[in-house]
Amino acid sequence: MGIVTAAGTKVSIGTTSAFTTATAYAGDTWTPIANIEDVGEAGSEAEIVVGKYVDQLYARKIKGSRDNGTMELTVARDSADAGYLALVAAEQTAFSYNIKVELNDRPATGASPKNSVFYFNAIVASRKNAFGGSDDVVKTTFSLAISGAILEVAASAT
Repeated sequence: MGIVTAAGTKVSIGTTSAFTTATAYAGDTWTPIANIEDVGEAGSEAEIVVGKYVDQLYARKIKGSRDNGTMELTVARDSADAGYLALVAAEQTAFSYNIKVELNDRPATGASPKNSVFYFNAIVASRKNAFGGSDDVVKTTFSLAISGAILEVAASAT
């Protein structure tokens, strides 16, 4: 599959059940989130640990712990959407929730083409409304602080 746009990407919120495999995540109960304006970004970044020693001229750097970041998910504020309401409820708890991001990139041919899917666990750390001007849609940005790995299931023809 070549490059694709984010158009048609779907994001869903699941339960608080802890999973470690894509198969387990796939079996969760998912609530789709409507009216997504921006999915944001997420991905692994290692902490750089620096050692400075008096007997050496150069600092030594090694990789420390990894962090998959915080995804800033921006949606139209819609109190009639079950996914929006699930995010609001999740932000008010201390629990982490399963998140699914499905791209719109399935192959054009194949027995049963499937999109790429990313699964991860995150706390909904914040919920901020952007009211804007008279011709702006009221939006809410949810900060999804990712805890642990992001599992990717690549698009496939079967």
